[in-house]
Amino acid sequence: METSVELAGLASAAAARLIDLLATEGWGAVKSSVLALWRSAHPERIEEELSDVRGELLQARQTGDGEELQGLLVAEWQARIIRLMATRPDAVDEIRALFGGEPCAAGTPEQQITGSMTLEAHVSGGDAFLAGRDMTVARDGQA
Repeated sequence: METSVELAGLASAAAARLIDLLATEGWGAVKSSVLALWRSAHPERIEEELSDVRGELLQARQTGDGEELQGLLVAEWQARIIRLMATRPDAVDEIRALFGGEPCAAGTPEQQITGSMTLEAHVSGGDAFLAGRDMTVARDGQA
């Protein structure tokens, strides 16, 4: 049995992937599978909402406001996916199969989960190293 932390991680990854897919040409290929997740909870309403979100996201990206909207949409759909998993525990496997349980490290752009991260360091008299993923720091040939 999965913990709530694991399910929250899955919901987060799935929501990010869903919002990424909405703004790509790949959306048409997965749309029916996404709608099938909500088959017992008003799939017609979800289809309309996803269509509206897609339009908003595409328009925001054209005007340069897509990044902020994308973050808000990921949070909104993460909450929806968590509620879906709570009401339909059988949907967990479908969500994992459709969106993947963990972000991809490599693959085509349609297979990758992307997002934004802000890192900040204030250093006085020393070094600062920040990374959003793996990092190797070498000094004098030694890592």
